[in-house]
Amino acid sequence: MSTAYIVDAVRTAGGKKNGRLSQIHPVDLGATILNALVDRTGIEPAAIDDVIFGCVSQIGPQTFNLARTVILASELPDSVPGVTVDRQCGSGQQAIHFAAQAIMSGTQDVIIAGGSESMSMVPIGATYMASEKAGMAGPFDSVKLQEKYPGSSFNQFDGAEKVAAKYAVTRDMLDNFAYGSHVKAAAACEAGKFDNEIIPIEITVDGERHLHQVDEGIRFNPVLSKLQSLQPILDNGIITAAAASQICDGASAVLVVSEKALKEHNLTPLAKIHSMAVVGSDPEMVLEGPIPCTKKILKQSGLSISDIGIYEVNEAFGSIPLAWCNALQADISKLNVNGGAQALGHPLGATGAKLMTTLMYEMRRRGDRFGLLAICEGLGTANATIIENLF
Repeated sequence: MSTAYIVDAVRTAGGKKNGRLSQIHPVDLGATILNALVDRTGIEPAAIDDVIFGCVSQIGPQTFNLARTVILASELPDSVPGVTVDRQCGSGQQAIHFAAQAIMSGTQDVIIAGGSESMSMVPIGATYMASEKAGMAGPFDSVKLQEKYPGSSFNQFDGAEKVAAKYAVTRDMLDNFAYGSHVKAAAACEAGKFDNEIIPIEITVDGERHLHQVDEGIRFNPVLSKLQSLQPILDNGIITAAAASQICDGASAVLVVSEKALKEHNLTPLAKIHSMAVVGSDPEMVLEGPIPCTKKILKQSGLSISDIGIYEVNEAFGSIPLAWCNALQADISKLNVNGGAQALGHPLGATGAKLMTTLMYEMRRRGDRFGLLAICEGLGTANATIIENLF
């Protein structure tokens, strides 16, 4: 079986809802990222076999196969095909999996995998709200689905609370973890750790041109007591707005190639895809999937959690990575070491490649051999990926 190599990985800095990136079309965000990958690696654009992009809210500016419209807006020739995937919050990670699987099967040699999402232009839940307004049946109106899960709305807020209760995550743990997310993100930003992975985006602010190159959601001077004073989102719950991921605009992408492509295009690999896994889990718990998915990938890879240098577990809600740590007896000091989505944002379909980018560069700084990425996804699914650093 062929090996899938990562040659380069890039992302935009996150933009807050209605913030600095809110007027940039998600197609243009994605096109900027594609162009940057081509420019940085020197790959011949016509040599790219496919572009696979994640996007969750495929409506309006993000409809009609976003990956293809991103290609058409970029410097890539129109001979390059594209396809858009939706595995909810893990869509960008699944795009990487599909790319790696195509490389490993020997059917393709050069693929760009990533995602783009403007949550300012396309609010979360926009597709559901549009279908409801048009009088169409909703996704959960299936007779057979309701027979199996009567009355369930598969609510993620409920799921986050259920996961917290099951794995002994407390309000104090959540507040401290959210605070730490901002502290770590601010320290990483000030140390220049994100500089190599972020592609500046030109924006206009008050009629003047600027470069957006700092994640907009980071609180550089967080105050723990303010987080502790927030009211829970649900009555009798413990999840607050601070313990949830920030709505975010952004794009990200990874160049994945075969060994043949490395030689033909004189490319230098930075990492390789070591193992991949995906699972289904209880849809009413919704977000528990990273736990069984990590157990699955560790078993199939022959590695233990102690073999992993650092891990990125998406902070959709703070209870998810904390529960993951408790369940796997993982070292919390290795978790989301440069902050997570509570500080840096969660641009839905772009998050998988965004986190992969941050993970890979931090592994190289630290000299870690293995790194793990896991993301919880709507309706009870999860992806996990282990990458191996090539020193």
